[in-house]
Amino acid sequence: MKVPLLDLKPQYGQFKDKLVPEILAIMESQMFILGPKVEKMEKELADYIGAKHALGVSSGTDAILIALMALDLKPGDEIITTPYTFFATAGCIHRAGAKAVFVDIEPDTFNIDPKKIEKAISKKTRAIMPVHLFGQCADMDAINAVAKAHNLPVIEDCAQAIGSKNKGRQAGNMSLAGCFSFFPSKNLGCFGDGGLITTNDSAYFDRIKRLRMHGQSGTYIHTEVGINGRLDALQAAVISAKLPLLAGWSDGRRRNAARYAELFKKIPQVKPPVARAENEHIYNQYVIRVPKRDDLKAHLTKHEIGCAVYYPLSLHEQECFKYLGYKKGDFPVSEEAAQCTLALPVFPELVPEQIDFVGKTIAEFYK
Repeated sequence: MKVPLLDLKPQYGQFKDKLVPEILAIMESQMFILGPKVEKMEKELADYIGAKHALGVSSGTDAILIALMALDLKPGDEIITTPYTFFATAGCIHRAGAKAVFVDIEPDTFNIDPKKIEKAISKKTRAIMPVHLFGQCADMDAINAVAKAHNLPVIEDCAQAIGSKNKGRQAGNMSLAGCFSFFPSKNLGCFGDGGLITTNDSAYFDRIKRLRMHGQSGTYIHTEVGINGRLDALQAAVISAKLPLLAGWSDGRRRNAARYAELFKKIPQVKPPVARAENEHIYNQYVIRVPKRDDLKAHLTKHEIGCAVYYPLSLHEQECFKYLGYKKGDFPVSEEAAQCTLALPVFPELVPEQIDFVGKTIAEFYK
């Protein structure tokens, strides 16, 4: 039995009939960049997330970059974030001209540990950027409390978390801004690169909207230097077609996660992901902790079961961030996670027999 880590083809059949006429209409209109399709998607996503404003941008990475550029960062400014996340989180801090200051993660959720943030704050700190990793919100009440005490804005990296909730609040609607990715493998993905920024601050929204289009305030009138961060109409149409299906897909991922959890009760070596009671987890990835991780990965691959390591090296250990001055051992929880975590297939179209086969194959390995 083959079990891919992700298979998008079954999903495509669920919205193809709705999408194809939209794509053809865009082709006939020849309006490919921004325009009414993007505006429609922005309104739909703002309503879905509960935010006052939503801005479609060219990628999740550019969403983070633009959100940071609007803070007017200067050389030496610091942004606090996690070392256990996708590269773009810290990469954008660097590109925006600031310095990433890392704070270790919680051992159960893999999210930034709020109890360790205050110690990392200095006179140069300009913002805190938590990541809602793998589809579970960080502890935003605790993070926002620290931020408020030090008069710091918070920007949520929601690249893996659209639809995730913390105490009933949507990811991306609990701070100054939320940054989303529509990379095809995401729970809500388009047919290429795409992203979104949400905010309830109208002045901030006006600023990021200018920055999205080279800092343009009028036709060929530029009040500042921005980037080319515009979203394609084709990608917006894909998101609009898929959005009504997102809740059902998230339910499917939770159902699959629950089945895994039952199977792993009989395999003591496997520690399944922890979903906190106050959170609504969407399982963008289903990540387990296991001994002999690399050997298990090879065993699963041999049996044609897709799996992946997110992430094999903490950001503070990456070559390009050596200049930050960190060393191995500075963030032990993150470093330990990088050595023992493994993502298993969890996409909603999996059938129970496939999940059972994954569990059986893991059980055989540890015997």
